[in-house]
Amino acid sequence: MVSKKKLKEYEERMGQAMAVLNQISEDTTTPRNIRRAAKESIDVLQTTDLTHAVKASNAISILDDILQDPNMPPYTRVKLWNVMSLLEAIKD
Repeated sequence: MVSKKKLKEYEERMGQAMAVLNQISEDTTTPRNIRRAAKESIDVLQTTDLTHAVKASNAISILDDILQDPNMPPYTRVKLWNVMSLLEAIKD
């Protein structure tokens, strides 16, 4: 069982990740497919019927697929790496 303190930390991490993903999804200089993946990741993180770790893992999977895109601006790639490192710390 995850402690209340850990749950609060996970909520904060997910909030930070969603804020960055939101920036990416609204950045018109970022290719559409990458913005779409950022939006999908936000949707996954907002799902209520999964544990925090499962939501984080699903979002990481979506982002990992899009990171290979050669059209991705370097600054967007760095933001996505930061989001993934935030999410990777979430465990059950």
